[in-house]
Amino acid sequence: MIAGAFVLGFASLEVLAAGLQLHTPPPRMPTNAPQLPSLLVGAAGQGIASKQAWLNQRARLKEQWQGVLGQFPNHKAPLNTEVLSTEDLSGIARQLVRYQVEEGLFTDGYLLTPGEAKGKLPAIVVFHPTTPLHAKGVAGLAPEYSREKWHGLQFVKRGYIVWCPRNYIETEGAGWTGNAARVLARHPNWTGMTRMVWDAIRAVDFLESLPSVDGKRIGCLGHSLGGKQVLYAMAFDDRYRTGVSSEGGIGLEFSNWEAPWYLGSKIKHPRFGRENHEVLALIAPRAFLLLAGDSADNDRSWTFIQAVQPVYELLGAPGSIGWLNHRQGHFYAPEGRAAAEEFLDRHLKQ
Repeated sequence: MIAGAFVLGFASLEVLAAGLQLHTPPPRMPTNAPQLPSLLVGAAGQGIASKQAWLNQRARLKEQWQGVLGQFPNHKAPLNTEVLSTEDLSGIARQLVRYQVEEGLFTDGYLLTPGEAKGKLPAIVVFHPTTPLHAKGVAGLAPEYSREKWHGLQFVKRGYIVWCPRNYIETEGAGWTGNAARVLARHPNWTGMTRMVWDAIRAVDFLESLPSVDGKRIGCLGHSLGGKQVLYAMAFDDRYRTGVSSEGGIGLEFSNWEAPWYLGSKIKHPRFGRENHEVLALIAPRAFLLLAGDSADNDRSWTFIQAVQPVYELLGAPGSIGWLNHRQGHFYAPEGRAAAEEFLDRHLKQ
Protein backbone atom coordinates (compact mmCIF):
# COMPACT_ATOMS: atom_id res chain seq x y z
CA MET A 1 0.00 0.00 0.00
CA ILE A 2 2.86 2.39 0.78
CA ALA A 3 4.25 2.09 -2.72
CA GLY A 4 0.93 3.36 -4.02
CA ALA A 5 1.79 6.77 -2.58
CA PHE A 6 4.29 7.17 -5.40
CA VAL A 7 1.73 6.91 -8.17
CA LEU A 8 -1.60 8.07 -6.73
CA GLY A 9 -2.96 10.99 -8.72
CA PHE A 10 -5.10 13.87 -7.50
CA ALA A 11 -8.34 12.09 -8.38
CA SER A 12 -7.35 8.91 -6.55
CA LEU A 13 -6.30 10.87 -3.48
CA GLU A 14 -9.56 12.82 -3.47
CA VAL A 15 -11.56 9.58 -3.58
CA LEU A 16 -9.44 8.17 -0.77
CA ALA A 17 -9.87 11.33 1.32
CA ALA A 18 -13.63 11.26 0.87
CA GLY A 19 -13.82 7.95 2.73
CA LEU A 20 -11.62 8.95 5.69
CA GLN A 21 -13.09 9.87 9.07
CA LEU A 22 -11.08 12.46 10.96
CA HIS A 23 -13.10 12.64 14.17
CA THR A 24 -13.62 8.97 15.02
CA PRO A 25 -12.00 7.69 18.24
CA PRO A 26 -10.13 4.37 18.22
CA PRO A 27 -12.31 1.33 18.87
CA ARG A 28 -10.53 0.67 22.16
CA MET A 29 -8.29 2.99 24.15
CA PRO A 30 -4.95 1.49 25.24
CA THR A 31 -4.65 0.89 28.95
CA ASN A 32 -1.47 2.99 29.02
CA ALA A 33 -3.11 6.08 27.52
CA PRO A 34 -2.19 9.20 29.52
CA GLN A 35 -4.69 10.74 31.91
CA LEU A 36 -4.76 14.40 30.95
CA PRO A 37 -6.25 17.03 33.27
CA SER A 38 -9.09 19.15 31.96
CA LEU A 39 -8.14 22.33 30.16
CA LEU A 40 -11.38 24.00 31.19
CA VAL A 41 -10.49 24.30 34.86
CA GLY A 42 -8.86 27.54 35.95
CA ALA A 43 -5.94 28.10 38.29
CA ALA A 44 -8.29 28.41 41.27
CA GLY A 45 -10.24 25.31 40.34
CA GLN A 46 -13.14 27.17 38.76
CA GLY A 47 -14.84 25.88 35.64
CA ILE A 48 -14.31 27.71 32.34
CA ALA A 49 -17.51 28.15 30.36
CA SER A 50 -17.07 31.33 28.30
CA LYS A 51 -14.76 32.42 25.50
CA GLN A 52 -13.35 35.23 27.62
CA ALA A 53 -12.60 32.85 30.47
CA TRP A 54 -10.82 30.58 28.01
CA LEU A 55 -8.78 33.48 26.63
CA ASN A 56 -7.63 34.21 30.17
CA GLN A 57 -6.75 30.54 30.63
CA ARG A 58 -4.97 30.48 27.28
CA ALA A 59 -2.89 33.51 28.22
CA ARG A 60 -1.87 31.79 31.46
CA LEU A 61 -0.92 28.54 29.68
CA LYS A 62 1.02 30.40 27.01
CA GLU A 63 2.97 32.34 29.64
CA GLN A 64 3.80 29.10 31.45
CA TRP A 65 5.02 27.45 28.25
CA GLN A 66 6.96 30.57 27.31
CA GLY A 67 8.70 30.08 30.63
CA VAL A 68 9.64 26.56 29.51
CA LEU A 69 10.94 27.74 26.14
CA GLY A 70 12.47 31.04 27.20
CA GLN A 71 11.68 34.42 25.72
CA PHE A 72 11.98 35.02 21.99
CA PRO A 73 14.15 37.88 20.73
CA ASN A 74 12.49 41.26 21.24
CA HIS A 75 13.85 42.43 17.90
CA LYS A 76 13.57 40.85 14.47
CA ALA A 77 16.68 41.20 12.37
CA PRO A 78 16.07 42.17 8.73
CA LEU A 79 15.68 39.09 6.55
CA ASN A 80 18.29 40.22 4.02
CA THR A 81 16.93 37.58 1.64
CA GLU A 82 19.23 36.25 -1.04
CA VAL A 83 18.24 33.91 -3.89
CA LEU A 84 21.21 31.59 -4.42
CA SER A 85 19.91 29.60 -7.40
CA THR A 86 16.81 29.10 -9.54
CA GLU A 87 15.71 26.19 -11.68
CA ASP A 88 12.62 25.43 -13.73
CA LEU A 89 10.83 22.11 -13.21
CA SER A 90 8.33 21.93 -16.05
CA GLY A 91 6.56 25.09 -15.03
CA ILE A 92 7.50 25.04 -11.33
CA ALA A 93 10.21 27.38 -10.06
CA ARG A 94 12.49 25.95 -7.37
CA GLN A 95 14.81 28.43 -5.71
CA LEU A 96 17.50 27.99 -3.09
CA VAL A 97 16.97 30.92 -0.72
CA ARG A 98 18.95 32.20 2.25
CA TYR A 99 17.81 34.71 4.87
CA GLN A 100 18.67 35.97 8.34
CA VAL A 101 16.83 34.59 11.40
CA GLU A 102 18.86 36.49 14.01
CA GLU A 103 21.59 39.09 13.72
CA GLY A 104 24.42 37.33 11.91
CA LEU A 105 22.60 33.97 11.88
CA PHE A 106 21.21 32.68 8.58
CA THR A 107 19.18 29.73 7.41
CA ASP A 108 18.35 28.40 3.97
CA GLY A 109 15.79 26.28 2.19
CA TYR A 110 13.87 25.79 -1.02
CA LEU A 111 11.04 27.95 -2.30
CA LEU A 112 8.66 26.27 -4.77
CA THR A 113 6.33 28.43 -6.83
CA PRO A 114 3.72 27.44 -9.45
CA GLY A 115 4.88 28.70 -12.83
CA GLU A 116 1.55 30.27 -13.77
CA ALA A 117 0.87 31.85 -10.38
CA LYS A 118 -1.55 34.77 -10.64
CA GLY A 119 -2.67 36.97 -7.79
CA LYS A 120 -2.05 36.03 -4.19
CA LEU A 121 -1.80 32.31 -3.43
CA PRO A 122 -2.04 30.25 -0.24
CA ALA A 123 1.29 29.07 1.13
CA ILE A 124 2.55 26.11 3.12
CA VAL A 125 5.70 25.75 5.19
CA VAL A 126 6.98 22.17 5.02
CA PHE A 127 9.06 21.25 8.06
CA HIS A 128 11.24 18.31 7.04
CA PRO A 129 11.79 15.12 9.07
CA THR A 130 15.15 14.08 10.48
CA THR A 131 17.45 13.50 7.51
CA PRO A 132 20.95 14.64 6.48
CA LEU A 133 19.30 15.71 3.23
CA HIS A 134 17.52 18.43 5.28
CA ALA A 135 15.18 20.48 3.02
CA LYS A 136 16.50 18.84 -0.14
CA GLY A 137 14.43 15.75 0.59
CA VAL A 138 11.00 17.36 0.89
CA ALA A 139 11.83 19.75 -1.98
CA GLY A 140 12.42 16.78 -4.30
CA LEU A 141 16.14 17.27 -4.95
CA ALA A 142 17.25 13.82 -3.79
CA PRO A 143 16.04 10.93 -5.99
CA GLU A 144 17.07 8.46 -3.28
CA TYR A 145 14.76 10.07 -0.72
CA SER A 146 11.40 8.45 0.07
CA ARG A 147 9.10 9.84 -2.59
CA GLU A 148 6.04 9.80 -0.35
CA LYS A 149 7.76 12.58 1.61
CA TRP A 150 8.31 14.89 -1.36
CA HIS A 151 5.79 17.17 0.34
CA GLY A 152 7.04 20.33 -1.30
CA LEU A 153 6.48 19.09 -4.84
CA GLN A 154 3.15 17.56 -3.88
CA PHE A 155 1.78 20.87 -2.62
CA VAL A 156 3.19 23.20 -5.25
CA LYS A 157 1.42 21.04 -7.83
CA ARG A 158 -1.80 21.76 -5.92
CA GLY A 159 -1.34 25.49 -6.43
CA TYR A 160 0.46 26.46 -3.21
CA ILE A 161 3.61 28.47 -2.76
CA VAL A 162 5.76 26.18 -0.64
CA TRP A 163 8.67 27.05 1.61
CA CYS A 164 10.90 24.16 2.76
CA PRO A 165 13.34 25.51 5.38
CA ARG A 166 16.33 23.67 6.80
CA ASN A 167 15.91 22.58 10.42
CA TYR A 168 18.76 23.92 12.53
CA ILE A 169 19.75 20.44 13.80
CA GLU A 170 20.92 19.68 10.23
CA THR A 171 23.23 22.71 10.10
CA GLU A 172 26.53 21.63 8.61
CA GLY A 173 29.59 21.39 10.84
CA ALA A 174 28.00 19.68 13.85
CA GLY A 175 25.58 16.90 14.71
CA TRP A 176 22.20 17.29 16.39
CA THR A 177 23.65 17.55 19.89
CA GLY A 178 26.37 19.93 18.74
CA ASN A 179 23.89 22.19 16.98
CA ALA A 180 21.67 22.21 20.06
CA ALA A 181 24.72 23.16 22.16
CA ARG A 182 25.34 26.11 19.84
CA VAL A 183 21.77 27.32 20.39
CA LEU A 184 22.08 27.05 24.17
CA ALA A 185 25.43 28.83 24.14
CA ARG A 186 23.84 31.73 22.28
CA HIS A 187 20.63 31.64 24.36
CA PRO A 188 21.23 29.95 27.74
CA ASN A 189 17.55 30.26 28.72
CA TRP A 190 16.29 28.56 25.56
CA THR A 191 15.57 24.98 24.63
CA GLY A 192 16.39 23.46 21.26
CA MET A 193 12.67 23.62 20.43
CA THR A 194 12.73 27.37 21.03
CA ARG A 195 15.06 27.73 18.06
CA MET A 196 12.63 25.67 15.96
CA VAL A 197 9.75 27.92 16.99
CA TRP A 198 11.72 31.08 16.22
CA ASP A 199 12.72 29.67 12.84
CA ALA A 200 9.05 28.91 12.17
CA ILE A 201 8.14 32.50 13.05
CA ARG A 202 10.79 33.79 10.67
CA ALA A 203 9.51 31.41 7.98
CA VAL A 204 6.16 33.24 8.07
CA ASP A 205 7.98 36.57 8.00
CA PHE A 206 9.71 35.41 4.84
CA LEU A 207 6.50 34.24 3.18
CA GLU A 208 4.76 37.49 4.05
CA SER A 209 7.58 39.35 2.31
CA LEU A 210 6.64 37.69 -1.00
CA PRO A 211 4.09 39.70 -3.00
CA SER A 212 2.50 36.51 -4.38
CA VAL A 213 1.64 35.06 -0.95
CA ASP A 214 -1.72 35.62 0.73
CA GLY A 215 -0.65 36.22 4.33
CA LYS A 216 -4.07 35.21 5.62
CA ARG A 217 -3.77 31.72 4.10
CA ILE A 218 -0.56 30.22 5.44
CA GLY A 219 -0.40 26.66 6.74
CA CYS A 220 2.22 24.11 7.67
CA LEU A 221 2.91 20.40 7.47
CA GLY A 222 5.60 18.21 8.93
CA HIS A 223 6.48 14.56 9.48
CA SER A 224 8.36 13.18 12.52
CA LEU A 225 10.80 15.96 13.53
CA GLY A 226 8.70 18.26 11.36
CA GLY A 227 5.53 17.07 13.07
CA LYS A 228 6.85 18.28 16.41
CA GLN A 229 7.76 21.60 14.87
CA VAL A 230 4.24 22.03 13.44
CA LEU A 231 2.71 21.67 16.92
CA TYR A 232 4.87 24.36 18.51
CA ALA A 233 4.95 26.64 15.48
CA MET A 234 1.16 26.85 15.44
CA ALA A 235 0.93 27.30 19.20
CA PHE A 236 3.27 30.31 19.18
CA ASP A 237 2.45 31.97 15.86
CA ASP A 238 -1.21 32.60 15.09
CA ARG A 239 -0.38 33.40 11.48
CA TYR A 240 -0.33 29.67 10.78
CA ARG A 241 -4.00 29.20 9.99
CA THR A 242 -3.92 25.41 9.73
CA GLY A 243 -1.42 22.59 10.12
CA VAL A 244 -0.86 18.86 9.83
CA SER A 245 1.44 16.99 12.20
CA SER A 246 2.40 13.49 11.03
CA GLU A 247 3.92 10.96 13.43
CA GLY A 248 5.64 13.51 15.65
CA GLY A 249 4.77 11.67 18.88
CA ILE A 250 2.57 14.27 20.56
CA GLY A 251 2.86 13.01 24.14
CA LEU A 252 6.00 13.91 26.08
CA GLU A 253 6.41 10.20 26.85
CA PHE A 254 5.74 9.09 23.27
CA SER A 255 9.12 10.00 21.78
CA ASN A 256 12.41 11.74 22.54
CA TRP A 257 11.14 15.16 23.63
CA GLU A 258 13.84 15.20 26.33
CA ALA A 259 16.60 15.40 23.68
CA PRO A 260 18.62 18.63 23.86
CA TRP A 261 17.49 19.65 20.38
CA TYR A 262 13.86 19.54 21.61
CA LEU A 263 12.83 20.42 25.20
CA GLY A 264 15.74 18.99 27.14
CA SER A 265 16.04 16.90 30.27
CA LYS A 266 14.03 19.28 32.47
CA ILE A 267 10.80 17.70 31.25
CA LYS A 268 11.80 14.55 33.16
CA HIS A 269 11.82 16.38 36.48
CA PRO A 270 9.01 15.08 38.75
CA ARG A 271 7.69 18.62 39.22
CA PHE A 272 7.70 19.63 35.57
CA GLY A 273 3.94 19.18 35.45
CA ARG A 274 3.25 20.13 31.84
CA GLU A 275 1.98 18.13 28.86
CA ASN A 276 1.48 18.85 25.17
CA HIS A 277 -2.31 18.95 25.27
CA GLU A 278 -1.77 22.44 26.71
CA VAL A 279 0.36 23.37 23.69
CA LEU A 280 -2.24 21.90 21.35
CA ALA A 281 -4.96 23.94 23.05
CA LEU A 282 -3.07 27.15 22.25
CA ILE A 283 -3.83 26.45 18.58
CA ALA A 284 -7.64 26.47 19.00
CA PRO A 285 -9.79 27.41 17.16
CA ARG A 286 -7.41 27.16 14.19
CA ALA A 287 -7.44 23.92 12.20
CA PHE A 288 -5.08 21.11 13.23
CA LEU A 289 -4.84 17.50 12.02
CA LEU A 290 -2.82 14.81 13.78
CA LEU A 291 -1.75 11.83 11.67
CA ALA A 292 -0.78 8.67 13.55
CA GLY A 293 0.66 5.43 12.22
CA ASP A 294 0.89 3.20 15.31
CA SER A 295 4.48 4.31 15.80
CA ALA A 296 5.44 7.66 17.41
CA ASP A 297 1.73 8.47 17.41
CA ASN A 298 -0.85 5.73 17.95
CA ASP A 299 -4.24 5.26 19.59
CA ARG A 300 -2.92 6.88 22.78
CA SER A 301 -2.62 10.11 20.81
CA TRP A 302 -6.41 10.30 20.59
CA THR A 303 -6.33 11.31 24.27
CA PHE A 304 -4.80 14.65 23.26
CA ILE A 305 -7.50 15.29 20.66
CA GLN A 306 -10.14 14.35 23.23
CA ALA A 307 -8.59 16.75 25.75
CA VAL A 308 -8.74 19.78 23.43
CA GLN A 309 -12.10 18.99 21.82
CA PRO A 310 -14.06 20.86 24.55
CA VAL A 311 -11.96 23.96 23.87
CA TYR A 312 -12.73 23.78 20.16
CA GLU A 313 -16.42 23.31 20.97
CA LEU A 314 -16.39 26.29 23.33
CA LEU A 315 -14.85 28.41 20.56
CA GLY A 316 -17.40 27.24 18.00
CA ALA A 317 -15.00 25.20 15.85
CA PRO A 318 -15.57 21.52 16.72
CA GLY A 319 -14.75 20.39 13.17
CA SER A 320 -11.36 22.11 13.10
CA ILE A 321 -9.52 19.47 15.13
CA GLY A 322 -8.88 16.11 13.43
CA TRP A 323 -7.12 12.79 13.96
CA LEU A 324 -6.38 9.78 11.78
CA ASN A 325 -4.46 6.59 12.55
CA HIS A 326 -3.53 4.93 9.24
CA ARG A 327 -1.71 2.12 11.15
CA GLN A 328 1.09 1.83 8.58
CA GLY A 329 4.00 2.77 10.81
CA HIS A 330 6.31 5.78 10.71
CA PHE A 331 5.30 6.75 7.18
CA TYR A 332 3.41 9.47 5.38
CA ALA A 333 1.03 6.82 4.08
CA PRO A 334 -1.41 7.33 1.17
CA GLU A 335 -4.31 7.71 3.63
CA GLY A 336 -2.34 10.30 5.55
CA ARG A 337 -1.44 12.23 2.43
CA ALA A 338 -5.04 12.19 1.20
CA ALA A 339 -6.33 13.41 4.56
CA ALA A 340 -3.64 16.10 4.83
CA GLU A 341 -4.27 17.50 1.36
CA GLU A 342 -8.03 17.55 1.77
CA PHE A 343 -7.71 19.15 5.21
CA LEU A 344 -5.30 21.87 4.12
CA ASP A 345 -7.26 22.60 0.95
CA ARG A 346 -10.47 22.91 2.95
CA HIS A 347 -9.00 25.40 5.39
CA LEU A 348 -6.71 27.38 3.08
CA LYS A 349 -8.52 27.42 -0.26
CA GLN A 350 -12.20 27.67 0.60
